[in-house]
Amino acid sequence: MNTWLVTETEFRAEERSYREAVFTVGNGYLGTRGTFEEGYASDESITLVNGLFDDVPIVHTELVNVPDWLGLTVRVGDEWFRLDQGTLLAYERALDMRRGTLARSVRWRSPGGHTLEVDFERFASMDNPHVMVVRCRVLSVNFAGPVEINADISAIVDNSGYRHWRMVSQDAIGDREVALAVETSETKLTFAAATHLGVSAPGVVTYETRNCPWSPHVIARSKLRPGETLEVEKVVAIYTSRETQDPYGAAVREVRAVATRGVTVLRRDHEAAWADLWRMCAVEIEGDEEAERAVRFSLYQLLIAASRTDDRVSIPAKTLSGYGYRGHVFWDAEIFMLPFFIYTQPEIARNLLMYRYRTLPGARRKAASQGYAGAMYAWESAATGDETTPRWVPVWVEEHGKDELVRIWCGDIELHITADVAYAVTRYWRATGDAAFMRDFGAEIVLETASFWGSRATWDEARGAYVIDDVIGPDENHDHVDNNAYTNGLARWNLSTGLEVLSWLRDHYPETAAGLEGRLGLTPERLAQWASVISGLVLDIDPKTKVIEQFDGFSRLRTVDFASYEPRTTSFQGLLGIEQTQQCQILKQPDVLMLMYLLPADFDQETLEANWRYYTPRTDLSHGSSLGPAIQAALASRMDDAAMAYRYFTLAAQTDLGNARGNTHEGLHGATAGGLWQTVVFGFAGITFTDEGPVAHPNLPATWTRLAFHLQYRGKRFDFDLRP
Repeated sequence: MNTWLVTETEFRAEERSYREAVFTVGNGYLGTRGTFEEGYASDESITLVNGLFDDVPIVHTELVNVPDWLGLTVRVGDEWFRLDQGTLLAYERALDMRRGTLARSVRWRSPGGHTLEVDFERFASMDNPHVMVVRCRVLSVNFAGPVEINADISAIVDNSGYRHWRMVSQDAIGDREVALAVETSETKLTFAAATHLGVSAPGVVTYETRNCPWSPHVIARSKLRPGETLEVEKVVAIYTSRETQDPYGAAVREVRAVATRGVTVLRRDHEAAWADLWRMCAVEIEGDEEAERAVRFSLYQLLIAASRTDDRVSIPAKTLSGYGYRGHVFWDAEIFMLPFFIYTQPEIARNLLMYRYRTLPGARRKAASQGYAGAMYAWESAATGDETTPRWVPVWVEEHGKDELVRIWCGDIELHITADVAYAVTRYWRATGDAAFMRDFGAEIVLETASFWGSRATWDEARGAYVIDDVIGPDENHDHVDNNAYTNGLARWNLSTGLEVLSWLRDHYPETAAGLEGRLGLTPERLAQWASVISGLVLDIDPKTKVIEQFDGFSRLRTVDFASYEPRTTSFQGLLGIEQTQQCQILKQPDVLMLMYLLPADFDQETLEANWRYYTPRTDLSHGSSLGPAIQAALASRMDDAAMAYRYFTLAAQTDLGNARGNTHEGLHGATAGGLWQTVVFGFAGITFTDEGPVAHPNLPATWTRLAFHLQYRGKRFDFDLRP
C-alpha cells in the first residue's frame, strides 16, 4: 500500500463536498479545492490566494474566491464528457502527496455508446508559485470522429453567493492564449490570470479563441479513431496587485515563458521542489500504514498552506481549502502549526512570525481602543491585524424554527492569543538562535504583549493578588470567567519572558534595547509593576489534590455523566444549548492541560497526572474542539500511556481524512494537522531539547515497529530512527 497516496475508487456524489477539501492542491501562494475540471452545478469550486482579502458585511473581511483556472471540458462528437451522464465503467482519483499532484482516471461510456479513457492531472507548481498546470489524456476505445477541447478562465465565481469582483479587462492574446483581470469591489486588489492551451493528436489540431464575457476560452479541435490518444496541456499563470503593479502583464509574460519551457520541465522542477521539502520533514512509520498516511496528509496540507515568499501572510485556520472562518488567522497558526515549521522549515516559520510583526500596529490599535497599553492581538486576524471576529452570527434554533443572532465574545475577551503569539516568537528564537530576528522584530512583539498584560491585570485587595477578570480561555464552552488558568499562566510567562528578552537585548544590543525602552515606554516603574504581577497573579492550585482550578468557581459547576448521553453525533452545546453547557463541567478543550503542555518545566509529573485524571473525563474530546485530541495524545505519551495516546491520535487523524466531525467541507483543520506532527515528535518520540540538541525518549504505539523523522535545531540537522 502506497502511503503517499490518498485515493478514492468510487465516485460518490454525496461525499463530493468534503472530498473537494481533502483533494486540495496548492503551493503556499494559493490553494485550489479538488473540484472536477469539467465542472458541476453543485461544486464548491474555490481557489484562495493567501492574503487576497476583500471587505464583506458581518465578518469584516474574507479571502476572496478568485477566478477558476481549472476549467477543461472534452466533447466527442456532440456529447460532453460528464460523470453524471452516460456510464462510469471505472474510476480512480489519487492525491500524490510526495509529488504534489492530483490525478483522476476514468473509463466512461457516453449516452451514445462511445467509450473513452480520460485521465486528468493537475498541480500548482511548488517551484514557481504563480504557475498551475492541468494535463488531460483522451484515449478512444471505440469512438471515431471529431474531438473538441475547451479551456477557460472563469470569473463567474462568488463566495457563497457574495460577488466580490468587477471586470477590468479580458482578451485573446494569441491563437492559444487568453487572459483576464478583475478587481475586488472594496479593497481594490487586482487579480489576473492567463492561460495557454496545447494539444497533441494523431491528426491536425486547430485552435480558436472566444472572448466570452467573464470567461474567455481557448478551443482546440481534432479527430480521433479507435485506439488513438489525444494529449492536452493547459498552463495557467496568476498574479495579483499584492506582488506587482501590472498583474495582467505579468501573467501574460509568465504564461508565454512557461509554455515555451514545456509542461515536462515544469513538472520536473515542481517535483524537485517537493523532494527538497520532504527531504527535511518527511515522517516514516512502519507497522501502521494508516497512521503514516494520516501524518503525511497533515504535513502535505501544512506545506501547501504556508507561503515561502510572502511574509505578510500566515496560515488561516482552515488553510486555503475552504470558506471556514473566512480565511482568518487564529492561535492555531502559532501554537499548533508553527512548531512543525520551526523544527523542519525554519525559514518558513520566520515568514509566519513576520506576519505577526507586520500586523503589530493592528494589535496596538486594539489595545488602545480598550484602554490598555502595548499590543492586544486580534482573536481573528486578516490583512491588517485589526479584529475581524464577527460580534453577532445567525444560528438556527430548531425549537423556534428560525435563525437567531448569537453574540460572539471571542474578539472582545479571548485574550490568550496575545501571549500565544509571544510564545511562538520565543520558541522560534530558542530553537533557531536567530538573534537578528529577535533583535529587529521579535523582541518588540514580546515586550508590547507583556505591556498589555501588565495593564490588563488588576490588583484585588480582598484576595491580595493580581487577577485577570472577564475572559474566555481555549475552553470556549465557558465565557466571562475570571482567572482562567491558561490565560493567567501564559500572561505570567509573557511578562517574565519580556523581562528576560529585555535583559538579553541590554547585554547584546544595548542601542536596540535603549531605543525600545524609550519608544515603548518601558520605564523602571513599569518593569517593576511587571515583576509584581508575575509574583502575584492568581493560579489556584489545591495543595492536597494538585488540581488547578480552570477558572474561579469551576469546581462548583454541575457535573455531567457523559456516558448517559452516548451514543451522540453532536457536541454538548448542540444537545444542551449554550447557556446550560456553561453551567456544567463540560469542556470544549482542557485549558489546564494545554497550559501544562506548553510549559512542562513549570509542573511536575504528579501535578500533570492529577490534572489529567480530573479534566480528561470532563472534556468533550470527540465532539468538542478539533484542537484537543492531538494534544491529549501527546500528554498521554508523557504519562507513559501509549495505548491511550494512540486512541487520541487516531481520533485526530480521522478529523479530515474520515470527515469525523462532519465539517471538512468548510475547509481542512490546520491545527489538527500541526497537532498530529506534535503528537508524533513530542509525544511518541518524546523529543526534548538540551544544550547539545534534541533528545528522544520514545514510547511508540504497540504496532509501530519504526519511527523516523528529521529535525532542525540551532542550524543543525538531526536524524531520528527509532524502534521499540
